[in-house]
Amino acid sequence: MKYGVAIFPTDYAIRPDEVARETEQRGFESIFFPEHTHIPTSRRSRFPRGGDLPAEYSHTIDPFVALTMAAAATRNLKLATGICLVIERDPIVLAKEVASVDLASNGRFIFGIGGGWNAEEMENHGTNFKTRWKRLRESIEAMKALWTKDEASYQGELVRFEPSWCWPKPVQKPHPPILLGSHGPRALQRVVRYCDGWLPNCGRGGDLPAEITELRRCAEQAGRDPRTISITAFAAPLDQRAIESYEKAGVERAVFFLPPEGRDKVMPVLDRCAKMM
Repeated sequence: MKYGVAIFPTDYAIRPDEVARETEQRGFESIFFPEHTHIPTSRRSRFPRGGDLPAEYSHTIDPFVALTMAAAATRNLKLATGICLVIERDPIVLAKEVASVDLASNGRFIFGIGGGWNAEEMENHGTNFKTRWKRLRESIEAMKALWTKDEASYQGELVRFEPSWCWPKPVQKPHPPILLGSHGPRALQRVVRYCDGWLPNCGRGGDLPAEITELRRCAEQAGRDPRTISITAFAAPLDQRAIESYEKAGVERAVFFLPPEGRDKVMPVLDRCAKMM
């Protein structure tokens, strides 16, 4: 089992480079940074976990800036988005950002992606909530073309561009691993169709071992080897028995969340997480 941590990189929390350095020194394999570009004050979309929306959702540093800071401060730590809201970003620019971080880190980037839950947030970026999954798939397919071809083009329904040159290419070939953070039968089908791994959020409940069994069934039905799909338990509980059950079910990475606070509050939690390894 590999172990990682996640933290909202905010303007008031411990710096991304500092927390990354401390994470690597404790032997963790990876660090994940979430994102929200902004939070519309209307608050029409209900927070999935219920209650008031935590302050960190409207205070995040751009994840690619945070990851670049982390890359400069570490040597071996894997650097991940957890998750990147692909549907709120231009795919050509995003392809360059991903490739640039992978280049700067010498091939340490992990691309955690998702479709998002905040309808009004994505509407401000010109994305229709009902078609966000089509936009996400087309964006990923378009970025794969940009990463793997010297002259790339893409003609989708929502994403399209003429033959183009775009460098740098990622260090990892054919591209950094793409992990989808989503739940439900259609989410598993999306993982099988265009991703390298599944990034389920353990904080949302559900029977993870049973879902992994279903993911494998979906892969086999689609003619894909289930062993080619990695599974990362995101927001994993600090519970040894739960971690052991995940590992038995085939989870290869557990990611623990750190509070988006200053060093004095983050370090004790990081040390508790380290004891799980």
